[in-house]
Amino acid sequence: MFGIQHIKFDSMTYVLHFKSGSIKKEGRGLSFFYFAPNSSIVAIPMGSNDLPFIFSESTNDYQQVNIQGQISYKISKPKELADVLDFTVTDSGAYKKNDIEKLNQRIINEAQTATSAYIHSIKLKDAIRSAKAIENKILEGLQSSAAIGMLGIEILGANILGISATPEMARALETETREKLQQEADQAIYERRNFAVEQERIIKETELNTEIAVEEKQKQIAEKKMESRVQQADNERKLREMQLEADISVENQRKQFIEQKTANDKKEAETQGYVLETTLKPYKEMDWKILTALGNNSDPRFSIALAFRELAENADKVGNLNISPDLLSSLLSEKPERRK
Repeated sequence: MFGIQHIKFDSMTYVLHFKSGSIKKEGRGLSFFYFAPNSSIVAIPMGSNDLPFIFSESTNDYQQVNIQGQISYKISKPKELADVLDFTVTDSGAYKKNDIEKLNQRIINEAQTATSAYIHSIKLKDAIRSAKAIENKILEGLQSSAAIGMLGIEILGANILGISATPEMARALETETREKLQQEADQAIYERRNFAVEQERIIKETELNTEIAVEEKQKQIAEKKMESRVQQADNERKLREMQLEADISVENQRKQFIEQKTANDKKEAETQGYVLETTLKPYKEMDWKILTALGNNSDPRFSIALAFRELAENADKVGNLNISPDLLSSLLSEKPERRK
């Protein structure tokens, strides 16, 4: 009525009430009456906003990639933003212009500018796997951008939701990756089989080494037995040698004993011979007849034997001598009488 209007804003909206070219009221969540013909109201949303984006860039190997993500920001200096963009509202609270889209586009442009130099320096495969690096590049670019600073906004974060190649290149990469995975699978099968063969070889080598070790042990046992037999034979030989040496020593001692005994017997015999010779020396030159008489043998046969010897010695002097058998038999059969 008469140009006086009432308007109300929520707490998340920063309001600037311009009257005759100067700020009459400002603040968040205002509610007031104003005279419409000479008033202009600017309403700037203060809440955080999530800005989705998607843009294309070319990699170092001249391949196109699509980068899709989201930027979170909030308006921290609404008066500076109001100096750059038009957020004027009508009496009903609707924006006269859609400058929020300009704001979003400027942010996206800055994000793409911060990303393009990095994307151009890497290859397609690296670009597809560099989401975290692109996020960091966007954040650094936006936070250091003078244009973003003039807009009075604060960048809260950036997220890369996807990096994709063109459909044709994606299929090519899928084919390449599939072939590579197939090769890796074949390599894994080969390595598994090779490992199985290697394990079988190791098992056989282990068995052979075990057999060799057993044979070596048996050989060592045989050698030990042989050494024991050799040692036993050597000990027996030594015992026999010791026995022979003992026997030789005994025989030598017996020889020495016999030689000594022979020498002693010889000396004894020589002594006895000397004694006998000395004893018989006086009788050596005596007539045997005297020696016979000294013997004093009363046996008549002895006397007859002496008589016959005497006759034999004087045979040349005897003319005839008759000895009858009866006489000889009677002489020989007579026994000497015992002496009383």
